[in-house]
Amino acid sequence: MSELSFGIRDEMGDDGAAVDAVLVRAFGGRGEAELVAALRRERHVAVSLVATVDRAVVAHLLFSRLQIFRPGNVDAGLSLAPLAVDPAFQRRGIGSALVRAGLDRARAVGERIVFVLGDPGYYGRFGFSAEAAMGFECVYACEALQAIVLDGDWPGAAKGKVVYPPPFAALGE
Repeated sequence: MSELSFGIRDEMGDDGAAVDAVLVRAFGGRGEAELVAALRRERHVAVSLVATVDRAVVAHLLFSRLQIFRPGNVDAGLSLAPLAVDPAFQRRGIGSALVRAGLDRARAVGERIVFVLGDPGYYGRFGFSAEAAMGFECVYACEALQAIVLDGDWPGAAKGKVVYPPPFAALGE
């Protein structure tokens, strides 16, 4: 297979329909597309990146804001979801490049922690781990819940309740 040339950039206003189409093709349904639409509408989006091949959107990554409630404090964090690559472009490094670019962006703007629900074998290569998420209370707590601490100053013992934006609840319905 020949090497594929692709670019990564911020999602722009006119990318919505293309992102929607990628989400539907990648997930085989409208659930994730509706999630992204609701996160946009309710202003929970922190970072939204697309990968392009010949200027066509072939992949999408979104980080949304979540809250971490601790005694006497509410901290901010991010959720990585969804990550979608058009099936015709999967297994070519596009998803990995999007995750790396997204984490770099999150670090650059001072984000401290990111949570993901996904395959530990895949997300572990970027530094996500179940251990980093251990002790956090979350409605989505399971073996797929992982976190990565981006800021070494995150108080390791300071766990809390992770609350995802409301649109995530509709995804499971």
